[in-house]
Amino acid sequence: MRGSLVLALSMVLSLGCAAESPLSIDGSSGNGSGGNSGSTGGASGGTAGHASGGATGGATGGASGGTAGHASGGATGGSTGGASGGSAGHASGGAAGHASGGATGSGGATGGTAGHASGGATGSGGATATGGATGSGGGAGQAGNPNGSCKAGVPSNGQPAAVSNPTVIGTGTAASCTFAALNTAVGQGGVITFNCGSGAVTIPITATMNLPTNKNTVIDGGNKVTLDGGHAVQILNFNSGNFQANNNGLTLQHLRLINGKTNPTDLIPTAPQAACSQGYDDGQGGALFMRDGNLLVVDCIFDGNQAAPLGPDTGGGAIYVEGSKNGTVIVGSTFTNNSGANAGAVGSLIGELDIYNSLFENNTATGHDANSNDTSMMMCTVMNNGQYEIGSGGNGGAIYGDGNGFNIILCGDAVLNNAAGKGAFGGGLFFTSDDMSGVLSITDTTITGNTGGSWTNVTTGSVTNVGTAIGVNAKSITVSNSTLQGM
Repeated sequence: MRGSLVLALSMVLSLGCAAESPLSIDGSSGNGSGGNSGSTGGASGGTAGHASGGATGGATGGASGGTAGHASGGATGGSTGGASGGSAGHASGGAAGHASGGATGSGGATGGTAGHASGGATGSGGATATGGATGSGGGAGQAGNPNGSCKAGVPSNGQPAAVSNPTVIGTGTAASCTFAALNTAVGQGGVITFNCGSGAVTIPITATMNLPTNKNTVIDGGNKVTLDGGHAVQILNFNSGNFQANNNGLTLQHLRLINGKTNPTDLIPTAPQAACSQGYDDGQGGALFMRDGNLLVVDCIFDGNQAAPLGPDTGGGAIYVEGSKNGTVIVGSTFTNNSGANAGAVGSLIGELDIYNSLFENNTATGHDANSNDTSMMMCTVMNNGQYEIGSGGNGGAIYGDGNGFNIILCGDAVLNNAAGKGAFGGGLFFTSDDMSGVLSITDTTITGNTGGSWTNVTTGSVTNVGTAIGVNAKSITVSNSTLQGM
């Protein structure tokens, strides 16, 4: 978060107060009570570090299937099949299932009831995967917000990509879908699909796969494929040397990415004052790091991914995108149990961030004390990233946006039970528009159960308070047909 964080009066803000009884509010409503206007907070800036990776380590294959359920392991929806009546399960358990409709691929030995299904036939639970080699469990299923959707629909730039003339990984069996084959295909770019047999498959990722930046890449898992970083490596990296210049990018669709982990190396030197920032300046994007590329995510599950755990300007437990020319669009996807210093699930630095029909649950920003520039040098006399930085992150338990000239759209989303770090802000959403030109739009969305500090600072418009789960500096905010904690 490169720039200044205005911490007026030592942040006279609520630090971590989930609403006792959230109410639905509409954009036409008047000023919310308790909202702080004026310059009362908001970190700004962000460094353009490169997420590290490449460490090797055998993954454990797929999880032990057997139950079908919603990607986030939320409350069970209506069951639609399965002789054995297994309970709804969590995505990280490797189960195949439905959150928002469509057919599930795998055929397990026992049936299972589907959690949160809203359409389409439900498949049975995947079989247990074997460690190390390509597994046969852990299908992607379908993801997204099980209890709502964007009534206006998803725009054209959020539709799945075509998959004609693909490079196909596998020859019809799980064993044929190897990391080596996938890594080669990813390095060449283009459209990538899978032929791994009729069941779900987990491919252990033993080294970070580097994407080309001079062409578009599409990876389509067909709701059967899981990429497992084994808590050892970042899964994907798109690293262009430019900034907001590239028209190429990456599409991930019908895919599950789990247990990715960055291995940061750029340690901030120990400073003489305890208030100075600690941690790392790199290590962004546990599953995916992108610089100067455009990202589309459709019907994907991100679970258990980890970015650098501490640092003022790093984070993005699942995804971190910086300097994107055309921005990031996420549709019908699920983010659970991801963590990073900032941006527990998804972080965007200077790039549009539009999220539709998606679920963010139990993600955590693990840093602390936010981030600001101590221009007086009363608390810190050592420079980091061109500032006298104090605080070591913790902003944006689920979603994080920072920089000039971009907006954030949430439509049809559920942001539930995420946490900002101690002394930090935005358990559900942290958005600071450094030049105060950005607009925050929240429609058909539920944001509840999140913890962390909060503030609302706008220069125009009637919405001056968006509750206790959001920290925001913006030009204006619109809220319609949404439930926000603390309102």
